[in-house]
Amino acid sequence: MRLMQSEEEREMESSSDCGSIVELGFQDRSKKVVVVVGYALTSKKIKSFLQPKFEGLARNKGIFFVPIDQTRPLSDQGPFDIVLHKLSGKEWQQILEDYRLTHPEVTVLDPPDAIQHVHNRQSMLQDVADLDFSDAYGTVGVPKQLVIEKDPSSISNAVKKAGLTLPLVAKPLVAKSHELSLAFDEYSLEKLEPPLVLQEFVNHGGVLFKVYIVGDAIKVVRRFSLPDVSKRELSRSVGVFRFPRVSSAAQSADDADLDPCIGELPPRALLERLARELRRRLGLHLFNLDMIREHGTKNRFYVIDINYFPGYGKMPEYEHIFTDFLLNLAKSKYKKRSASIP
Repeated sequence: MRLMQSEEEREMESSSDCGSIVELGFQDRSKKVVVVVGYALTSKKIKSFLQPKFEGLARNKGIFFVPIDQTRPLSDQGPFDIVLHKLSGKEWQQILEDYRLTHPEVTVLDPPDAIQHVHNRQSMLQDVADLDFSDAYGTVGVPKQLVIEKDPSSISNAVKKAGLTLPLVAKPLVAKSHELSLAFDEYSLEKLEPPLVLQEFVNHGGVLFKVYIVGDAIKVVRRFSLPDVSKRELSRSVGVFRFPRVSSAAQSADDADLDPCIGELPPRALLERLARELRRRLGLHLFNLDMIREHGTKNRFYVIDINYFPGYGKMPEYEHIFTDFLLNLAKSKYKKRSASIP
């Protein structure tokens, strides 16, 4: 973050060869906070996230997005106040880790090692389980689950040994794919393809809650999900049913005429405390939770998935929420840096 220079300073910078704020179009502004965000995103993420309305609002607030050139050393680019990224690969992770060490004044969203933690579904939900979350507003846990590394023929015995109850949701162990399968009988389990995570399916009225977290801000939306499975249906169903990205592909349930017992949002106080604890444990600013309420209960919730840097373009009011977050983050860093100067 930086304040606009005086007229003399701007003239000096405009005549220099090095990169400056003036080059980004700040000539007509004075004493305004400027935040430069370098971004390294996939083309798909750029299209969904950096929408014209969002970029326009950001510019009006003094936030400028600058693409990072992956063919050049990161330290030669900028200067940046924030680096926003969602790329995969060990080489990129190492570049970011080295950059964080040599540029402590820059906020990297988010630390690569913290992101890796939620890319693995074995470790992803462990922090939720460790919380053993329960307060006056409800309880939050995770479905009983089992990791299968290899050998599909051993799945049935492993499920029995772990005491898991059918039907079971099967998800890839590495959270790069959002596809899932629902296995109804033990003989179908060997048709699954490890490595994967098996979760007990919890009836939840066919509705899940996507809890978007952007720093301290929380936004919740409803999405239609897999329908409940009755005991009668379970006894009559066999095989493995495969589904695409259920929560993102499904239509919004926010305007649907839902039974209040199913559609009522989780208590705000519960979500705020849960988000605060997970931000601290995960070390992340940008993520969302897929939550469900066990059908027939009022306050028993489960987190079934955690996603880093999700599709914020689908989050209502994301433009204002995200720009406020970036400004507050930069200002907080600036104040800390200023306070440390004698």
